[in-house]
Amino acid sequence: MSMTDPIADMLVRIKNALAVGKPAVSMPASRLKLAIANVLRSEGYLGDVRISGEGAKARLEIALKYYEGKPVIERLERVSKSSLRQYRGKDELPKILAGLGVAIISTSQGLMTDRQARAAGVGGEVLCLVA
Repeated sequence: MSMTDPIADMLVRIKNALAVGKPAVSMPASRLKLAIANVLRSEGYLGDVRISGEGAKARLEIALKYYEGKPVIERLERVSKSSLRQYRGKDELPKILAGLGVAIISTSQGLMTDRQARAAGVGGEVLCLVA
């Protein structure tokens, strides 16, 4: 069975693992999922991110972060779906919690946060919101 939206699957796996207090989560790997995980890690939302295995059997393993027993990520939602893509110009990029959260944007210069996209002066597809 093929997956129609692998990014949404990744986000749901992370949310479910955080909800039950798991220390890590594993999923099938792809370059886009790795890029999203690296953006989240650089913003301080995730711990270690690594790929185990090779080829079609590669797995993306993500260590989750908690602070005083509560998940660091409170809100994680998919914005642009396979059925309805959400593109925004540089002036229309969303601000999450007045700059405390991040939106992950897929631009022509690669994946970046909304702050980085504004600084670079580019818009793109709004993949997800994290707070």
